[in-house]
Amino acid sequence: MATPVSVLRLPKGPDPNSRGFDPKSPRFIALCRTSIATSASSETNAEQLPIEQHARSVLRETFLRCLLSMTNKKVQFLMHERVKVEATFGASDIDVLNFQVSDLHTPIGVQKEALIRCQDVISFTCDS
Repeated sequence: MATPVSVLRLPKGPDPNSRGFDPKSPRFIALCRTSIATSASSETNAEQLPIEQHARSVLRETFLRCLLSMTNKKVQFLMHERVKVEATFGASDIDVLNFQVSDLHTPIGVQKEALIRCQDVISFTCDS
């Protein structure tokens, strides 16, 4: 007989099709602020915008490759109050607000499946 598996449902985006976020929504503005106003027509901003966009794209790609390389590996998380936990990394949601992990070892026990809020994480390390 097959072993039943629980289904983990991650949060969806605000639109009904979950295809992304409206750039004018408060959530998008809060999460995706740029340090250079894109609507400004000043020449200094026009010169700096491509540089910032390139830097952001390189950093984002590097971070996403890091998350991809951590899949199914043991990861140690340093949380607030100096709490250290260890788990097998599974995935991240699209906003990188939550990490899905398996076999979460905490000071008070082991949780088979869990979501870790990213704002609770100070740092994480992964053995390669």
